Amino acid sequence: MHPIERLRYLARSSGADQRVLVGETASALRGLGLDAAGLVVSCRRIVERHPTSGPLWWLCAHVLTSADPYSTARDLASRLDDDPTPEVLIGTLPPDATVCVVGWPDLAGEALLRRGDLTVLAVDAFDQGAAFVRRLDRADVVAEVVEAGGVSAAVLAADVVLVEALAASISEILAAPGSRAAASVGYCSEVPVWAVLGRGRCLPDAAFASMAQRVADVRVPWLAEADVVPLGLASHIVDETGLAFVEEAVLAPECPLAQELLRSNGH
Repeated sequence: MHPIERLRYLARSSGADQRVLVGETASALRGLGLDAAGLVVSCRRIVERHPTSGPLWWLCAHVLTSADPYSTARDLASRLDDDPTPEVLIGTLPPDATVCVVGWPDLAGEALLRRGDLTVLAVDAFDQGAAFVRRLDRADVVAEVVEAGGVSAAVLAADVVLVEALAASISEILAAPGSRAAASVGYCSEVPVWAVLGRGRCLPDAAFASMAQRVADVRVPWLAEADVVPLGLASHIVDETGLAFVEEAVLAPECPLAQELLRSNGH
């Protein structure tokens, strides 16, 4: 498949694991050769069609600001694939705990599948929670899908709430729809809320603001593709370095600000 056609396919795809999506995108971008103009257009198209993917913005921002973009793309895909965040979760989640998640989180989902001793309450979001529970059932993990209206009850029944960041700034995260409600109930009821920040998801403020603006539908905000969740609602942050109280965690953007990505291909 020609690299441009491959990028068009990736731009249209949805529901893929972020690590797979970044790896495939990096490979397709490398196939563009030295076409700098095509690189900018392709990166813009990718982030426009995947407006909730922090790792894709992280990849494209590095590529567009690198002196050697194609080696950079390869190295970043490898780094993301080796993200140790699931291992951190496996080692820090309490034994035999009841864990509440929203939708089908990539990194937290891997940890929950591999631990095996946990009970999972998956709040449905665009049918992803139901799909995640079916996958957990096949792995003999005790799990139950919770309709959106039951989010409060699910949080109150949980020992830990995991809210996985699709993208993040130093003060907010973008997460699956329903995550802000889950985090708010946890905060008010003193149920631990762990914000899961995988590698490549913390962006410069301007990049995060651009993502949030594209995701939010101001006419029908309850149909937005993601929630903006203040990190102040979380009790802890989990990232590749470990588990820390939110007030003690030190976050910083993991990529430069690529001004080209702040504009769409139509402008």
